[in-house]
Amino acid sequence: MEITWWGHATCTVEDSGVRFLTDPLFVRRLAHLRRRRGELPPPQAAVAEAVLVSHLHSDHLHLPSLARLAPGTLLVVPRGAARSVPALRRLDGLRLTEVEPGDEVRVEGLTVRAVPALHDGRRLPVGPHRSPALGYVVEGEARTYFAGDTGLFDGMAEAVGPVDVALLPVGGWGPYLGHGHLDARRAAQALAALGPAAAVPVHYGTYWPIGMDAVRPHEFHAPGDEFVRHAARLAPKVTVHRLGHGERVRPEVAR
Repeated sequence: MEITWWGHATCTVEDSGVRFLTDPLFVRRLAHLRRRRGELPPPQAAVAEAVLVSHLHSDHLHLPSLARLAPGTLLVVPRGAARSVPALRRLDGLRLTEVEPGDEVRVEGLTVRAVPALHDGRRLPVGPHRSPALGYVVEGEARTYFAGDTGLFDGMAEAVGPVDVALLPVGGWGPYLGHGHLDARRAAQALAALGPAAAVPVHYGTYWPIGMDAVRPHEFHAPGDEFVRHAARLAPKVTVHRLGHGERVRPEVAR
């Protein structure tokens, strides 16, 4: 199996020849955010059998990026997403499946299981309808956990279950992380609880608010290295792969 990090929360997980794409975001600018590091993902990044969307915030469920997917792609979204974001149903040719924690979806012989996340799942800044924020576990040759956006919560390891590889958010897109997020230290705590063989830090060092370069710049540059340092202390048996944008890795896992 192979993992490619394209930036932010966007990854390709290829397992048993099946490609899964997480939270695709393929733009240089989103509202007040500008991509500050890494080239835009190439066209082949949009090629996948299934796309996993963790929650409805526009940097994770981004309609123009989803519109680049090929007809026939399976789009897995939180329960109620089409009610909150009606334009989802107007995306040409995508097969839309809504899930909630505990649901499973089969994709060409592999299983995708939706798991809980501690995060605001609404479509912001407006949106009275609530959808759950999710993580996903892809089970094939390896069990790969994509956490989406989440904070630490009681019973996290039990809710996620045994995993071989964890894709964990370690930062954000601004100088402060609010409730329902993992910073580098909390992500390492989650890693210690989950106990995978390997981990890849994501959701940092890609987008930053325009005009705020001088405000707590370490929150943009440092989370990846800080996660590596905290993980070495709290989860020393886990191999951490800190990827650059567009880099890929084949984690060694024993099943």
